Amino acid sequence: MKTSHLRTIGIVCAASAALAGLALASEVAAGPSRADLALLAGVMQLVQQDYVHPVDSRQLTDAALKGMLSRLDPHSSYMTEAEFRESREDISGKFGGVGLKVTDHNGSPTVLSPIDDTPGARAGLQPGDEIVSVDGQTTRGVDLMEVIRKIRGQPGTTVTLTIQRGRQSPFEVPLTRQIIRVHSVKSRLEPNDVGYLRISEFGEETPNELHQAISTLQHEAGGKLAGLVLDLRNDPGGLLASAVDVSSDFLNGGTVVSIRGRNANDDQLFTAPATSALLPDTPMVVLVNGASASASEIVAGALQDRHRATVMGTQSFGKGSVQTIIPIKDHGALRLTSALYYTPSGRSIQGDGITPDVLVEAAKDEQVANSLVWREAQLHGAFANPGVLPKSDASPAAKSASAEATSPPIKEQLIGSDRDTQLKAALKYLERLPAGNPAIIHTSVPG
Repeated sequence: MKTSHLRTIGIVCAASAALAGLALASEVAAGPSRADLALLAGVMQLVQQDYVHPVDSRQLTDAALKGMLSRLDPHSSYMTEAEFRESREDISGKFGGVGLKVTDHNGSPTVLSPIDDTPGARAGLQPGDEIVSVDGQTTRGVDLMEVIRKIRGQPGTTVTLTIQRGRQSPFEVPLTRQIIRVHSVKSRLEPNDVGYLRISEFGEETPNELHQAISTLQHEAGGKLAGLVLDLRNDPGGLLASAVDVSSDFLNGGTVVSIRGRNANDDQLFTAPATSALLPDTPMVVLVNGASASASEIVAGALQDRHRATVMGTQSFGKGSVQTIIPIKDHGALRLTSALYYTPSGRSIQGDGITPDVLVEAAKDEQVANSLVWREAQLHGAFANPGVLPKSDASPAAKSASAEATSPPIKEQLIGSDRDTQLKAALKYLERLPAGNPAIIHTSVPG
């Protein structure tokens, strides 16, 4: 029996609204033994008979599936029907909540990044903030999706989060919920006709929003941009298809990313159309940092390997795995890590991340104070980097040891502002490029 799958590479759970609930395939190679199934059934029966309170069998089944999937790696999980429905709202770019991207860090729900212009961002919540309780109820040991459900609610109502920030004493942050409409692309024209584009996440509408933003920038620049900064800092990822589409907007043909799974039948190669580049001769800089993950790393890695852009900033997060959403009839869905992805030169980003061509750290007063500087390789159960593929159609960018340094990410509210040191460095870099060179790689920050 066939199942319908959706590839997603974001850290936050995501699924397509178009997926219909389908039964899982029963033809599974080396399936569970009868003894294993009997053990599970026997334990469930004992719990239902002898536990101090009555427990519904559906509740036990959901808990067993959650435990099973969560032990595999940091990104595999089981979603109940309600969680699956909520995850589809995430991808549609409209949901009720406070505007926080949250991930599980060693058993604690942790802010990956606040979404621009939302209650969470306006309250000053920062990457690395640990959510220790929601409305006075601890989050320790609670499933991540359950924590997210508690944070969400009816627009206009209030939720109080208790935050642990580094070594500071925990503090409470009351937030008023609202309808969150995520516009993932922001743009503006900088001096000297240089375009600035920021992608905050990769959702279904991101490619369309990007096209509109580029068209507006070109019009404001009198028809031609002198340079472009693509800002992927603090972008936690999203949909693989959106990452491929965005990369293709800057490439004429060739490989964007490849996927390698357990079986050769799962391998896929994603390429850009031969004439898809919107700005073929415009010099580009891509900005990344330690909070740039998955889809952001695909785009940065593709443009770096294809020598289309200079990557600046600090080492990225290093999430190089692909999750497939598998709906289960009359239940929820599995979010199962099914493959690893590779840049055009055959590099796996898993655990390593993207090393910038030009190392530029945010100024000390711009960095998130007491931020936890953690990366994919530090997550419990994360896969090791498998190495480079033997064949590829692009040469990897030179790797500078000094460029592998990590530092706390920039404060969300300062991204793109007049105080943004990394953006200033990117603009200065573009000013020094000779005309007609879309990307020139250096290994030191321009003075």
